[in-house]
Amino acid sequence: MNFKKLRGEIYYQAALLGGVALVTTAALAFANKLTAGDIAAAQARDMQQSLIQVLPGKYDNDLLKDTVVLNGPNGEVTVYRARNAGRVEAVVFKVTGNGYAGPIDCMMGIDRNGHITGVRVIKHKETPGLGDKIEPAKSQWIYAFDGKSLGDPPAEKWAVKKDGGVFDQFAGATITPRGVVKAVKGGMDFFEKQRSKLLDEGDKS
Repeated sequence: MNFKKLRGEIYYQAALLGGVALVTTAALAFANKLTAGDIAAAQARDMQQSLIQVLPGKYDNDLLKDTVVLNGPNGEVTVYRARNAGRVEAVVFKVTGNGYAGPIDCMMGIDRNGHITGVRVIKHKETPGLGDKIEPAKSQWIYAFDGKSLGDPPAEKWAVKKDGGVFDQFAGATITPRGVVKAVKGGMDFFEKQRSKLLDEGDKS
């Protein structure tokens, strides 16, 4: 067999390229399988840390395994439920607002009485030095939501001060806090609408 001549044939080159691609794909699949457990564990730790930040107190269930998925205004919402002696005492879920540079993802906790236990921004692309004041490491602004409910402040006051509300805005970056306030208010509305299902009390509507 003339291997030199064979290497010049198009079908040989195509077969060789296909073989390399197959080996590469198999290697990547094998590596992914080996690291899948570690990745899942890391994601679980990150989520657990996010839940702890917005949900002070102790609970006797595994929040990561006690979830319910409900329809929200922008699609399905995964809700993590915190219990004591079987009773849901608080819930945590993600809300998303529109910032200056893109979506702002937040985790928020609400107790069974409808009061916010905490809000933390978990992902954003806002401008450093301006919009990033939504991070607790940069300012105390995010803590202004603690203890708030739909009646405190009244619905029309759920806005930044520039819009007639009670929440501070940032100099040169009003869009960012405005987006977070709107997202958190939307989360409160979602909780009120789905309260019985979130608290595992059945549909009483």
